[in-house]
Amino acid sequence: MQKPQEIQINDNIPGAEYTNLAQITHNKEEFQMIFANIAGISGKVVSKVITSPGHFKRLIRAMDENLKRYESQFGEIKEAADIDKEIGFKA
Repeated sequence: MQKPQEIQINDNIPGAEYTNLAQITHNKEEFQMIFANIAGISGKVVSKVITSPGHFKRLIRAMDENLKRYESQFGEIKEAADIDKEIGFKA
């Protein structure tokens, strides 16, 4: 399979959204990732991504490689603390 020479971004995607919470679930055919921005007692879902198990595995590998490069350049990242409260949605 050839890699695309150019990737276009649709005009209806205005920019990046900050996320500080992710919920990841799966079934046999797909992985679902819901990203949210929680501030105080409220928040909103900012993105939902559904992908195949094979592509999900590639994403994990790419994120792991980037994390290792980041930490070798800037030092170890301390993991964020878990959220202790219910936030209003469940899988």
